[in-house]
Amino acid sequence: MSTPVLATPAGREGWEAIVKDPAGAVIASDFDGTLSPLVEDPAMSRAADGALDALARLAGTVGQVAIVTGRPALVATELSGVSGHAGLGRLVVLGHYGLERWEASTGAITSEPVPEGVAVARERLPGVLQEAGLPDAYVEDKDSSLAVHTRRLPDPVGALEALRTPLSELAESVGLHLEPGNLVLELRPPGIDKGVALRRLLESSGARSVLYAGDDLGDLAAFKAIDSLRSDGLYAVLVAARSSGATGLIESADIVVDDPAGVVTVLTALADAIATR
Repeated sequence: MSTPVLATPAGREGWEAIVKDPAGAVIASDFDGTLSPLVEDPAMSRAADGALDALARLAGTVGQVAIVTGRPALVATELSGVSGHAGLGRLVVLGHYGLERWEASTGAITSEPVPEGVAVARERLPGVLQEAGLPDAYVEDKDSSLAVHTRRLPDPVGALEALRTPLSELAESVGLHLEPGNLVLELRPPGIDKGVALRRLLESSGARSVLYAGDDLGDLAAFKAIDSLRSDGLYAVLVAARSSGATGLIESADIVVDDPAGVVTVLTALADAIATR
């Protein structure tokens, strides 16, 4: 398989660094829209064909393989099917934007305390949706955050805009942050994002290079964190899937693909390049 189109010199350097020194590399990816096609019902998400096999091939040579997601770690683990998958015995799932960490090697999960504001927001949220005239908006309760999806509503874009202000006011009143995504608005604790989670992972693993793949606005924090670490000598490849149409993410990427199938192609090509180095 040929090398994917690397649009930037930094991306080409990152790719070469991973291939030459896979033991010093971290391969990390978002789940929904990146390893898994987007679906209307979040509970129906499943890993794309070949995704886990590609990760397993990489896991045999690189320093660390991880999934970084806003979902609870155990939910992402179950939906992705990584638990017990051959070759993924050292996989790490960072859930709730890093508030939780699941280790495939032990099946153990560790977590940080959830701020009280999440419980208060959970209690008030139905009333806010009712007052906005959108009581049927789907609320995904992630325990440490609350995601309000408008994808199932008749006018999902209009509903998202109608909810932006009242949800922002609710978040501010209870000490949370409102994070927009693809037809979703999420109330989450401040200072928690994929950039923070990825920094911690890279530091703890002593990584010299990283490939990170994402598709949504929530992945911008990871892209920005990696960009800042590049100035400190970290080699990196940033992969963006067009699944959610996050323009800022796409413009910042070294490799752009259409969907999770494209992400699988990139991961497979990297595994092939390492195998034949």
